[in-house]
Amino acid sequence: MTPSAVILPKHPRVLVFGDSWTYGSAASAPTLGYAYVLADLIDGETVVRGVRGSGYLKPGLDGPAFGERIAHLDADMALDLVIIQGSINDRREGAAGYADAVNAAWDSLTAMYPNVPIVVLGPAPHELPVGAETARIDRDLEALAAARGWWYISPVQEEWITEANYLQVIDVDAGRKHPSTDGHRYLAEQVAAALQTIAGAGVTEAGETELEPAR
Repeated sequence: MTPSAVILPKHPRVLVFGDSWTYGSAASAPTLGYAYVLADLIDGETVVRGVRGSGYLKPGLDGPAFGERIAHLDADMALDLVIIQGSINDRREGAAGYADAVNAAWDSLTAMYPNVPIVVLGPAPHELPVGAETARIDRDLEALAAARGWWYISPVQEEWITEANYLQVIDVDAGRKHPSTDGHRYLAEQVAAALQTIAGAGVTEAGETELEPAR
């Protein structure tokens, strides 16, 4: 079943929740991370909540795992969309309990923002070839999102990062296999393009707008 189109208002306010990639790790400044750059590409505002090292099962360096972090979000935030990203950080935690942790986190998110559409942005590979556990997480998240009728964006399946562009996207030295500043901008452009597809080409209503194309 194809999820319903998500049509956002002009100048949408979007919560981007995730791990170190959302935090902006390895960009020359965290505010040059993809989640921040995305705001200009959609002509809106992003509320960025990224914690390095975190996942659905794994606590992060600067905060707990996703479910506990969601419980501490501001329930009064006015939002037009939630993007929940990641995470490759769960790849060493195994499959046991993973689906339960994801569903519990997502249940908390929907309870907190019951009228806000949610888009799941799956893990992106930090190294190639894509590891077996990263691929497993991608498949699991896709299936769990489909069961809820949610849109799922898969950087793995869409091959956002390939041998051809890997070193342009990923900083393998100082960045410890996180996106470079240019890599973050590229990822923001890919996310914006994916949201444009989700919005539905040419579909608008009074007072609403399609997302600004990536540029």
